[in-house]
Amino acid sequence: MQELLKKLLIANKSLYTSGKVADYIPDLAKVDPKLFGIYVMDINNKEYAAGDYEIPFTIQSISKVVTFICALIDCDFEKISQTISVEPTADGFNSISSLEIKNMHKPLNPMINAGAIATIPFIRGTTYNEKFIRIFDFMKVMTGNPDLSINHSIYTSESLTGYRNRSLAYYMKSTGVINGNIEELLDIYFRLCSVDVTCKDIATMGAVLANNGIEVKNNTRIISKEICHIVKAVMSTCGLYNESGTFAATVGIPVKSGVGGGILAVVPNGMGIGVFSPALNDKGNSVAGMKLLLDLSRELDLSIY
Repeated sequence: MQELLKKLLIANKSLYTSGKVADYIPDLAKVDPKLFGIYVMDINNKEYAAGDYEIPFTIQSISKVVTFICALIDCDFEKISQTISVEPTADGFNSISSLEIKNMHKPLNPMINAGAIATIPFIRGTTYNEKFIRIFDFMKVMTGNPDLSINHSIYTSESLTGYRNRSLAYYMKSTGVINGNIEELLDIYFRLCSVDVTCKDIATMGAVLANNGIEVKNNTRIISKEICHIVKAVMSTCGLYNESGTFAATVGIPVKSGVGGGILAVVPNGMGIGVFSPALNDKGNSVAGMKLLLDLSRELDLSIY
């Protein structure tokens, strides 16, 4: 496995030139597009890595997976689905058009920006800060990293320039999808997106889902099998926004990307994979990271379909 990862990393390293970093968030524009790393953790606690796997990057939309899991633990799927659908989108991750014309203003799924924002009110907590702590603490548990921290430079940059997310949130408030203090709600969203992680952190999260909710390191259940099934299904159909169908057909494993260049991938009953390469395609997904996962899936026959 170790040699295979090195080989595939070298084979795809130049692909960053066909993408670009997420420059609409000013501080993300400063990230070196040449960075490229991968970490694999299987459910037998074997670990493999190659490239820039120790370089921290902001988790961005991969945090949506943790938010959705916490909501499912604290509430229930039936109640959440009255507000947020779990259907794929043909639009971009920050699109507002689907809120206007589909599903009676419901966000299409919890893996796009509108859906993630609308998921936060379902989290346990009497204040917005308690809800943030609830999600952040569970993120630490899933990654096995109690030292996770917020990248305050990225957080400030996102908060100051998050006009589209504010539009989504205020539109949803105008239609009754969400209520309360929108700025405090968005602050949770921006903080969660700004958490620094590594490929190992992401792979560890993936290994929990691959192992049906049981931590690999200490064999402790932290998520029910039923919730894992729901989350992996939604990742498979919605995790890469309007590129999810192509990925499912060609690579065939549950996945979630972030505009920081990270990708969380799950091989059910097999392994968790964390990939980082910050140059993105026009869908907001890592160019080199996507191709690396395609090649790895073909080499190891990982598709679940």
